[in-house]
Amino acid sequence: MGRRSRRRSREQGATAGTPPTTTDYRDEDGNVLTLRDSLSPGSLRSLERLDAKPAASAEDRWERRMELLFERLVVRWEIAGLPLENQKELLGRYRMASSDERRGVREAIARHLRERHPEVEV
Repeated sequence: MGRRSRRRSREQGATAGTPPTTTDYRDEDGNVLTLRDSLSPGSLRSLERLDAKPAASAEDRWERRMELLFERLVVRWEIAGLPLENQKELLGRYRMASSDERRGVREAIARHLRERHPEVEV
């Protein structure tokens, strides 16, 4: 265990190793999107930095923001009974999702943020 890992363990205290609390959002097709209830301070800083950077367009910045929120919040996505939990698989599936699926994910994330993180805009 390196110095950085030991420091993180001390900073996290008793919460180290404890799985994060989550909330499930089910769509009309029965698919379930599971979102982490909290955003870390580092994730919040990443969102701020992303907003501060000039992007090719407002749409590009918005897409990058949604993808970052997806990466940081989604811990599981069950589609047609097939659960995806690996971060790489989740992001890949999001990137190839249909426009209806993406809209459903965006709506779930927006609702989740309104309830749990009202300071974060979608």
